[in-house]
Amino acid sequence: MRVSISRTFLRDYGPFALLVLVTLAGWEFAAWLKLVPAFILPAPTAIWTALMEQKELLFGEHLPATLQEVLLGFVLSAACGMLLGTGMHMFTPLEKALYPLLVISQTIPLIALSPIFIMWFGYTLWSKVAVVFLTAFFPVVVGTFDGLRKSGAMYKELLLTLGATRWQILRKTQIPPALPSLFSGLKLSMVYCVIGATIGEWLGGSRGLGYFSRRMAGNLQSAEMFAAVFLLSALGIILFLFIVLLEKIILQKRGIHR
Repeated sequence: MRVSISRTFLRDYGPFALLVLVTLAGWEFAAWLKLVPAFILPAPTAIWTALMEQKELLFGEHLPATLQEVLLGFVLSAACGMLLGTGMHMFTPLEKALYPLLVISQTIPLIALSPIFIMWFGYTLWSKVAVVFLTAFFPVVVGTFDGLRKSGAMYKELLLTLGATRWQILRKTQIPPALPSLFSGLKLSMVYCVIGATIGEWLGGSRGLGYFSRRMAGNLQSAEMFAAVFLLSALGIILFLFIVLLEKIILQKRGIHR
């Protein structure tokens, strides 16, 4: 059994792990040969050294600040996105009124909106959460709406003839098949939350990994900047995998296969 799991793991993730190792080795070798100046692209070992030297500041202050912004923004994005997507599915006039506005909201550059949020909320947590929300709620709305629209159509007429209400039809036959689409939106949203938090911290913050990386870039401390970028990437991957695990648990309990 253990051998079978090991073989499955190697088959699924072996090529990725090999690519990462080869990339890091080539990167380290290029830095050792000084093919690229260290202030432009530091060696992986230099980034790791900077991460260890700054671990108290990064893990004790900046990472928790970014994580707070990401989680608050994700919770708001998920709740509002699912409610709005469900409302648009249930009420066609709401869809026709709001869907164009949702698309328009995604065409406005966040860099242009961040100063507005700073004027509204100040240099507080909520200005960054507003940026995260605007970045991340759209995939949840679309995932919810598209999933509900494509699910349960074959049973709708039958249940209506049996006297079922629209809410019963929604709960029994439309929400379960829509879950894969919803979780696809949630996974995208979680990744976008990390991006939105970083942008908000870059443009107006005094804490967070985005703020730290901007300050290090201004001082040409590239190893410290890359250490913050590494933590941002790791944070996004861990939170993404958490949503993947949650999706697998919920879909298995409901007997839904992707």
